[in-house]
Amino acid sequence: MNLPEYKAAIRIIPKELGIAFNTFHNYRKLTVRDSRDIPYDNVRKLEKIFGLNEGGLVNYRIECKSLRELMKEEDRV
Repeated sequence: MNLPEYKAAIRIIPKELGIAFNTFHNYRKLTVRDSRDIPYDNVRKLEKIFGLNEGGLVNYRIECKSLRELMKEEDRV
C-alpha cells in the first residue's frame, strides 16, 4: 500500500471492527507468544477484509481427539 491507502486502512478497519483505534493499534502489536488474543469474531472479519480464507490468520493449531476417540478410551478404563 502507498501512504494514503495505508492511512485510509488504519482509519477504516477499526470502524469496520467496531473497536477503538487504540484497541486496533494493540491488536497490531500482538505477537504469537502473547497471552492476549483478538476476539474470534474480529479475526473472522479481518480475514474477510484482507481476502483470506477462513483460518487464514490462525497462528497455532489446537490438537484434540474426537469425542468418539475419547469415549473409546474411557471404555478401556
